[in-house]
Amino acid sequence: MTDCLFCSIVAGDIPATIVYETPDVVAFRDIQPQAPTHVLVIPREHYVNMAEIAEVNPTLVAWVMRSAIAVAEIEGITESGYRLVANTGAGAGQSVFHAHVHVLGGRSLNWPPG
Repeated sequence: MTDCLFCSIVAGDIPATIVYETPDVVAFRDIQPQAPTHVLVIPREHYVNMAEIAEVNPTLVAWVMRSAIAVAEIEGITESGYRLVANTGAGAGQSVFHAHVHVLGGRSLNWPPG
């Protein structure tokens, strides 16, 4: 998809700080972090949201989630705890319509969020 920010990151057209990648997934630091660790995990292939991936390619959902856990391990936040968030739709706060999971940690994360 040519007008998708995250597709442009996957293609290397827009720079990002990559922290983890596999043939199917890329993880990079959020440019407006909401916690000391704030990494976005995305599939390389364009899907609008995680619900679409679950419908079309459920195996990829497992890879995205496993990659999010790997990011938490790499970032050293597994002991202190971390949050995985997948916003689906504008009403839930999704602003880039390419499926992604936020990995948040490095500080206390109060519940409920906002």
